Amino acid sequence: MTALASIAPRDKAEILAQALPYIRKFHGKTMVIKYGGNAMTDPDLQQYFAEDVVLLKLVGINPVVVHGGGPQIESALKRLGKTGEFIQGMRVTDAETMGVVEWVLGGEVQQDIVGLINQAGGKAVGLTGRDGGMIRAQKLKMLDSADPSIEHDVGQVGDIVSIDPSVVKALQDDAFIPVISPIGFGDNNESYNINADVVAARLATVLKAEKLMMLTNISGVLDKSGQLLADLTARRIDELFADGTISGGMLPKISGALEAAKSGVNSVHIIDGRVPHVLLLEILTDQAFGTMIRSH
Repeated sequence: MTALASIAPRDKAEILAQALPYIRKFHGKTMVIKYGGNAMTDPDLQQYFAEDVVLLKLVGINPVVVHGGGPQIESALKRLGKTGEFIQGMRVTDAETMGVVEWVLGGEVQQDIVGLINQAGGKAVGLTGRDGGMIRAQKLKMLDSADPSIEHDVGQVGDIVSIDPSVVKALQDDAFIPVISPIGFGDNNESYNINADVVAARLATVLKAEKLMMLTNISGVLDKSGQLLADLTARRIDELFADGTISGGMLPKISGALEAAKSGVNSVHIIDGRVPHVLLLEILTDQAFGTMIRSH
């Protein structure tokens, strides 16, 4: 912070004025932000994130936060003596694990984020997919990536059937910042654990968001030699899937991002959540921090 203190007031004004074209361009637009990784566990980065979200709201941009909570779920399961199991990047969720997922995501993690944003001067409201009947889901049918005739049972992991964004829109129009846990509900009121990247991507599509921003623990999508791929098209992504460059936990993230880009979200950004104030840098400057995905 000492470096900032030495900036002359005139320079500060100049810096703010340079953000004006971006503020004007995005005023009244919705930005869906997938919040996860280090940005979610490092106290300084948590505070920067909350400040960024509040500032965006105050300049007339509508941030909607969708959060994950993998590490927090892991440590809660450990306390119960359970070990997390993953198949093709998705958490296997039996009934007991589902209970843990609900209280960790919809309770602990969500309320932490709401508290951080409120402390930074915003008005955040926590929601799960049950609130306002927002996220209807069904059991995910997971086919084996190598042999599609094999289906894996991943338990109460959900596949989104539909999203009704009316509760989000009502909150947005009333100066609130929605913070959404990726939990859906089924026809018999059963709960489903849904991948947060998938929820963020579908929500961005349904809300016709200007941007979908996914915070990660890496500098963006990297090629096989570790170089950042700053700009990706749908065709290039298919090639990266095929040759195994994109695999594991990046699979749901990128396929969700691609679907959003194809369905009318103007741009999808996979950005480095370890950079302080990365949201403001990405939205209000012409500096790129990560990978931008376009539909064509």
